[in-house]
Amino acid sequence: MTEPRVPESPGEELDLPCGETKRVRDLDMGMREFDCACGDTHAVVTDVHPPDRFLPDFLVAVLREAIETTSEEMPEFGTPHLMGIVLEEFPQAVVAADVTEDQDVGYAMVWVADFDSRRLHEIIVELVVELMEHAVSHAEDDGATTEFEEQMLQFDVSEFVEQYREERDLSEDDVYA
Repeated sequence: MTEPRVPESPGEELDLPCGETKRVRDLDMGMREFDCACGDTHAVVTDVHPPDRFLPDFLVAVLREAIETTSEEMPEFGTPHLMGIVLEEFPQAVVAADVTEDQDVGYAMVWVADFDSRRLHEIIVELVVELMEHAVSHAEDDGATTEFEEQMLQFDVSEFVEQYREERDLSEDDVYA
């Protein structure tokens, strides 16, 4: 005779920026966005998503070398740090949850944004460019600062995101969309 099955706990619910709620357990690791009852599409990011979802490997390597983290749990610059930058800039448009205790989800942190995955991608690139511009401004090389600023005038974030997503062949059904 088998033991009676105990119904699983429903898990944590997130209060989304749009006013709706979403069960954390409905956000699996392969999900990058979902259509919400509010009528909008919301981006989903988990801590297990690699930062190269948004940025080329070489840039991730540069950021990891250049940025010192203070977290013992996350000693290497990664997606949680990128999402921390987004959350800091858009506190009303992103919700985050630490779901470390929920062993059924497969990730420890989840973020849901009030915008879709493409717009989130653009925001991350914009914020990283600002971070790089700030870092270059502290260099004692005026030529490097001027050159960087000139290059950034020619840099089109939307075009970059479009090309990056195309290069990685990212459709809405792909893992890194």
